[in-house]
Amino acid sequence: MKTIPVEQAIGTMLCQDITRIVPGQDKGPIFRRGHIVGPEDVPVLLDIGKAHLYVFDLQDGYVHEDDCALRLAHAASGMGINISPPSEGKATLTAAHDGVLRVNVEGLLALNTVIDVTFATIHTGQFVKKGRVIGGTRVIPLAMPQDLMHEAEQVCKAHAPIIAVYPLQAATVGIVTTGSEVFTGRIKDGFGPILRKKFADLGSKVLNQILVSDQIDMTVDAIKTLIQQGADFIAVTGGMSVDPDDQTPAAIRATGADIVTYGAPTYPGAMFMLAYLDGVPIVGLPGCVMYYKASIFDLVVPRLLTGERLERKDILAFGHGGLCENCPSCHYPACGFGKIS
Repeated sequence: MKTIPVEQAIGTMLCQDITRIVPGQDKGPIFRRGHIVGPEDVPVLLDIGKAHLYVFDLQDGYVHEDDCALRLAHAASGMGINISPPSEGKATLTAAHDGVLRVNVEGLLALNTVIDVTFATIHTGQFVKKGRVIGGTRVIPLAMPQDLMHEAEQVCKAHAPIIAVYPLQAATVGIVTTGSEVFTGRIKDGFGPILRKKFADLGSKVLNQILVSDQIDMTVDAIKTLIQQGADFIAVTGGMSVDPDDQTPAAIRATGADIVTYGAPTYPGAMFMLAYLDGVPIVGLPGCVMYYKASIFDLVVPRLLTGERLERKDILAFGHGGLCENCPSCHYPACGFGKIS
């Protein structure tokens, strides 16, 4: 590789994108790789501070930065990933469908230890919509030795996939709404409509909703009835606090379900419960799910809908990032709430 003055570059082919930055206005390539430099380009290049250009022939053993980016992106990607054509040496990864992003954090770190390789993602474990940018990769030099590229690809293979988006499975949801005040008609149920929309947004449908009082046996019967009717996901609302009238956690236990956790290091969502009854997930949802745009529901339910079986340690991991900052204008999911590292 050598450098030549811009004035001597007329007729040569650019081997890299040339970027122009206008502070406060624009940043992007003004000339693309492969552009043939003409006399009219010389003053433009000089105006953006390019007095010299790189010129090289890709000899055996070297890979151009664009090809490196594509190879890295493909080697690291599992299901549910779209990869953009390289721009300024970087390939961008986006979600090919709605789903839960999973990043092999250990593998990602190993990949970034390969000399001159850079690969960045958003946080793992979160629900992402189709088209969202979830990662990007590029190498530092303009061309990279073939043996380093091979090393990076071997790291990807050893930790495959490093990044993937797992689709949600459409669940048939049964809702049990507890509380004497709702059961007797003293107040109108506000939880059901919210849950119907939340599950619909995730591609699932509500099979039935049963209203019960605060009696444990009624809640147990309702849960089992919904499963018999075909529900493969149960959401129980109300009665999740430690008040003497709140019997929902006791009722879920009384079904014989395997309890994963009662309590989560998330605010909002501390009084959350997760259990499994014959493989059917049961979530006990605290009242905050009704009032907050983002809560424990949004952190846990999408993952459950991919078929992932969560353990207590998975819930405890939300402690680092599980504090909602109650921003005046909610930007979730583009914030730190519930992001795990």
